[in-house]
Amino acid sequence: MAYLTTFYWGWLLASVLLGLAMGWISVVQHGEGVSKNMKRWLAVLAAALVAAALARAVPGRFGYWLDLGLTMFALYLVGCAIGSWLRDWVVSRSAPALRDLP
Repeated sequence: MAYLTTFYWGWLLASVLLGLAMGWISVVQHGEGVSKNMKRWLAVLAAALVAAALARAVPGRFGYWLDLGLTMFALYLVGCAIGSWLRDWVVSRSAPALRDLP
C-alpha cells in the first residue's frame, strides 16, 4: 500500500477531487437511481473484489491493478460523501429561516 501511495499519489488525489466534484453536483441532480436488485448485485461484486484483494487471490500485475483500482474507488466514494455533505451544509446555511418567510 505504501508503494501505491508513493508512486500514484497524483492519481489518488485526483480520485478524491473527482469524488468531491461529483458529490457536490449529485445533490442537485435527481435521477432515478439504481434498482434494489442491481444494488444487491453491485454489493456482492464489491465484496468479492475486496475479498479477492485481501486473500491475494489475483497474482502479479492484475492483482496490483485490482489493489490500485479498489483504493481509487474507495477514495472516490469518500470524496463523494464529503462533497455531498459540504454541498448540503452550504445550501442549508444560505437558506432563509422559516420564521423569516412571509
